Amino acid sequence: MKSLKIYSFILISLLFFKAQTQEIVDHSAWDQILVLNVTDNGLVDYDGVTNDVIVFYKYFRYLQNISPEDHWSKDEKIAYWLNVYNATVMKMIIDEYPIESINKIENPWKRKAFKSKGVRYSLDDIEHNILRKFSDPRIHFLLNCGSMSSPRLWNRAYTSSNIELALEERTREFINDPQRNQINSKTVRISQLFEWYEEDFTSNHSNVIDFINDYSTVKINNSISKKYITYDWNLNKNDKKTPITSNN
Repeated sequence: MKSLKIYSFILISLLFFKAQTQEIVDHSAWDQILVLNVTDNGLVDYDGVTNDVIVFYKYFRYLQNISPEDHWSKDEKIAYWLNVYNATVMKMIIDEYPIESINKIENPWKRKAFKSKGVRYSLDDIEHNILRKFSDPRIHFLLNCGSMSSPRLWNRAYTSSNIELALEERTREFINDPQRNQINSKTVRISQLFEWYEEDFTSNHSNVIDFINDYSTVKINNSISKKYITYDWNLNKNDKKTPITSNN
């Protein structure tokens, strides 16, 4: 009898652990879209996405039909809102496609383009009022605005299982990307993201350079003056077509 109780306790514990580690939100459709339509360099085949717009819209509606609950883990909430932001950008672009820049859309940052549980959100709402409230500056390197200077759109969906690793890897990747930051022993030209969100990067560091040095392969001397690279808002477009839908 005692051994049976022990076995039952172990079984219940394992089932509880499985329930706790299981993803609450299913981002597999978004993952499929990204895998097939986004290159390793973050360039997007918008024609491919529009060819499979039914798959994308179904996922977007799914996101709008759920909303983070108190019992969700922090990682689950961050992953949800990051995917919401990037998917909302994608929807705004393909709704107006072909365009050369998201800034060709009327007031893209203030437009209430996402609705969940009766609440409408703009991109600014999601970024400033939700994601930045997590007080993790690495979040900025996972947000994609559909532009060439944005942190690249990862060709995988964010989940509670991969979010911490993604935050580290995408931050390190962005800082050491010579197209977005030019850092050597004599020159420090960095993305305007560090200018626009300086207060986020200095919340746990004395200055922006100290934050960058945590991830940069080339360490920067604080005595070197930094300059900012003008943001390129041209669309992060790739012309290769990779539709999800099979003709078979």
